[in-house]
Formats: sequence, C-alpha cells, structure tokens
Amino acid sequence: MTENKVKELLRSGGYIADEAIATAVFLALRMEKPILIEGPPGVGKTGLAKTLSQVMDFPLVRLQCYEGIDEGKALYDWEYGKQLLYTQMLRTQLDNQLCGASDLREAVDRLASEESLFFSKNFLVQRPVLRSFLSEKRSVLLIDEIDRSDDEFEALLLECLSDFQVSIPELGVLEANNKPLAILTSNGTRMISDALRRRCLYLYIDYPEMEREVMIVRARFPDLCDELAQQMVGFLRKVRELNLRKPPSVSETLDWAEVLSILHVTNLTPEVVANTVGVISKHQADLKQVTELAAAELG
Repeated sequence: MTENKVKELLRSGGYIADEAIATAVFLALRMEKPILIEGPPGVGKTGLAKTLSQVMDFPLVRLQCYEGIDEGKALYDWEYGKQLLYTQMLRTQLDNQLCGASDLREAVDRLASEESLFFSKNFLVQRPVLRSFLSEKRSVLLIDEIDRSDDEFEALLLECLSDFQVSIPELGVLEANNKPLAILTSNGTRMISDALRRRCLYLYIDYPEMEREVMIVRARFPDLCDELAQQMVGFLRKVRELNLRKPPSVSETLDWAEVLSILHVTNLTPEVVANTVGVISKHQADLKQVTELAAAELG
C-alpha cells in the first residue's frame, strides 16, 4: 500500500485527506507505530479513525478518556462477582482442601496455592486496550481525547504502546495477537508528555484550506451546488477569524451544509445566516458577531 492508495481509500469512505494525513497513516501501518493527532475540536481526528476502520475492514475499538480513568477502565479488570459465585459453588471442595490444616497460616498457604484458579483468563475482563490487542483480527484502537486524562494514565500506556503488550501481575505479560493501528487524539487542553510523544508518530490536523473544505462538503453533500459550498466555506473562514468563544469546526460546517440542503437554500444571505446561526455558533456572545459579519459581508 502507498500513500496515494491510503488517500484513495479514505476518499472512498468520504474522508478527504491531504498529503500529511495520508503519509502519517501509511507510515503508521508500515512501521506499526501509534499516531498522536492533535488539533482543534471537530477537524476530523476521530473521524479519521472511524473511516480507517470502515475502509480497511478493521474492527474499531474506542477508549474515551476522561479525568480519573485508570487501568480498570482502559486495560483490564477482574470479574469479582463471577469469582465470588464460583467460590460459593466450590465451597465443598474448598472445605475439603482446608480440612486437616493445623493452623490458620497453613490454611492460608493452601488457599494461596490455588489462587491462580480464580485469577485466570476465565475471570479476566478485557477493557478496550487489551481487547484490541487480543483481537483475532487487526483493529483500529482509538484512544480519544487523551488530554482529558492525567499523567498517571499516560504512564500506564507507555508499555502498551511501546511493545503492544499488557503486564498483568497474576497472569504475566499478554502480547498482542495483532498489533492494532493505534490512534490517539488530543484537543490540546493539556500538554501530552514527551515520553508518550516519543512512542508515536505525530500529526497535527488544523482547519483545512478552503479548497479541501469545499471538497469535504461536496463529498458529503454532492447535491449541494458548488457556488453555495464555496460561499458558505468562505464565510466560515472569516467567522473563524473573529474573537469567538468557540469557532465553528469542520463538523459544524457539515451540519450547516445539511441544514442549508434541507431548507433548499441556493444563496447565502444575511437572513439565512440569522435564521441558522445556531448551527455554527454555540454561545450567545458569538451569535451577535456572526450575524453582524453576515450583514457586512453578504448584505
């Protein structure tokens, strides 16, 4: 597979990639290294992982990060309820095992010798990272919004993303059956550590150039006339230059294109913007600036 083939595959899934994106994906596949993707919210970071899963027929395993996430939610956990149930069902056998123990210490030693029965793969809960590693088919492992997690969680991922393995004290090291295409995304709300960055290829996805953003709109909404697509994308690029609390992202560009299609709009006017501004602006203070810009630019 070449960079151009990657670009064509993504386009077949409705994702318009530039050369940098296609090259990063190509290298990640060839080198079996994770990609850390940073950029503003809504520019297609998560969408890239989803599209790759679709066009390459790789199962998508998604880990949504949040403050306080730990190994029990990301890597693995033990099914304690099942362990307790088995203990109750095997109570007779346990009584026989402990029968004749001379003291408490000996009883504990006898139980300890059998603890591997209760900490085996039968009781292991595979969380997203381990589930991706043990998949019988190569998968896309999406670790989404890693900047929402903390430094301790990043440290947990270092071994996983370096060697594609998970260390479990009770079982040892579980290596990946198939190394996943790992994609980590960050909106830049917190600086990602250098240790994690060293283990990844790096890609920054910014707001696209006008020509590519128009192509993105036309790929998703082919019935939208080219003139209107050019007009709305050009207007949104000027909106992003305003001092807004939340500039409109590419995902909001697509939402707006869908709204204009539903309303059968053929030409962008101040009235159209005023009636649909809630699609592209999500704060009251921003609405006024956007409608004023529309009056000045489209009037």
